[in-house]
Amino acid sequence: MPKLCIIGAGSTEFTKRIVTDLLLMDDFKSIELSLMDIDGERLKVSEVVIKAIADQLNANPTITSHLDRREALKGAEFVQTTIQVGGFKPSTLIDFEIPKKFGLRQTIADTLGIGGIMRGLRTIPVLESICSDIEEVCPEAIWLQYVNPMAMNMMAINKISPQIQAVGLCHSVQGTAEMLANDLGENIDDIEYNCAGINHMAFYTKFEKKKLNGMNEDLYPKLKKLAEKVVDGSYSSSRSQNAEIHGRTLSEKVRYEMLKRLGFFVTESSEHFSEYVPWFIKQNRPDLIKKFEIPLDEYIDRCKASIEQWENYEKAIVKNSQLETYKSKEYASDIIKAKVNNHPVKIFGNVSNENNLIPNLPFDCCVEVPCIIDEKGIHPQPVEPLPLHLVSLMQTNINVQKLTVEAIINRKKENVYFAAMMDPLTSSNLSTDEIWKLVDELISAHGDYIPKLN
Repeated sequence: MPKLCIIGAGSTEFTKRIVTDLLLMDDFKSIELSLMDIDGERLKVSEVVIKAIADQLNANPTITSHLDRREALKGAEFVQTTIQVGGFKPSTLIDFEIPKKFGLRQTIADTLGIGGIMRGLRTIPVLESICSDIEEVCPEAIWLQYVNPMAMNMMAINKISPQIQAVGLCHSVQGTAEMLANDLGENIDDIEYNCAGINHMAFYTKFEKKKLNGMNEDLYPKLKKLAEKVVDGSYSSSRSQNAEIHGRTLSEKVRYEMLKRLGFFVTESSEHFSEYVPWFIKQNRPDLIKKFEIPLDEYIDRCKASIEQWENYEKAIVKNSQLETYKSKEYASDIIKAKVNNHPVKIFGNVSNENNLIPNLPFDCCVEVPCIIDEKGIHPQPVEPLPLHLVSLMQTNINVQKLTVEAIINRKKENVYFAAMMDPLTSSNLSTDEIWKLVDELISAHGDYIPKLN
């Protein structure tokens, strides 16, 4: 049986999701699971949850728990990272509350924007140490990297340890494809799509319905007609209709507005995407927030809900309650199956663009493209050049990503200022002087979570 090491296994819900996917497969009911976290209490809860899931599914995995990362990595064929450096308190709260003092509001703050920059500065040094451990302890392992800011993190990993087989994984491509199918009243199994770009800003270059005669139907004309109804409020996306989160429904008006303006649909949710561009979240423009139903401080609510969910796991365990089990949309289990059983599978992964996978994006950026996984590993697939206006939009995000990575790898504080200046959301709301002061205050507030920058 293969061995999967989960670093950040104290993220109980995500650990449960990935492990459940594996234990639902007959081939992996005896898989070896190595759970690692720096928080012993959270680690203990995750182990008990996984054992409960295994019992429910009549599985018999080998489960070990570790506070020592190198010990956890021994013999691992697959490594998964699901860490949050600095946690909800203090770091996530800092990333939201200090910018508010300057009039800068955010929704998720984990990928781009000033919050994404700070998260990158905190996370990349930890990933650097994980790179070193993988190189020494399990150099042949495939690294399933789930931590945001995805593009920054993968860009850094590719610079630090290019020899490691690593792929950044997200659920936005497959999740959004299913949402669009539902919006059109179609079955996702009848849909063929291609997608390419950067993480959280990839676009569907093809979205078609398979026909019995072999001639696929382009569904973009129908999506563009639907966009008018979503934006004017006469129709709600299936995600908005069915996915109430934290007591409020999340709108998809931003993404459908982008479809109207750009001609292509973007992969990541409206609450994310609204802070990657300069057009929606603005000081003194509450009309835009209202019109596009943008959930400010959304990630704060999600973190609070996640903490409550974790506490509920403890209660469920005490009561010996049944835990919900179902196949998720995450790629991890499919990758492990493909590699172990030589059962090739296509995913959309985040990898280096060094081989010009997207020829009109920079060679040293991180791109999200189709990847074939088989017994030999990860095989990113090249795609056609993307439309110029989409590339131009992506470049605004890539600039911030590259500057942030260079800032932390080379310990250069000035690059943090530059990253914040180039960030679409930050620059559209603050002056240069405000940006400088904001960066200084944030770095100071995060303390030792960010290495000393010169």
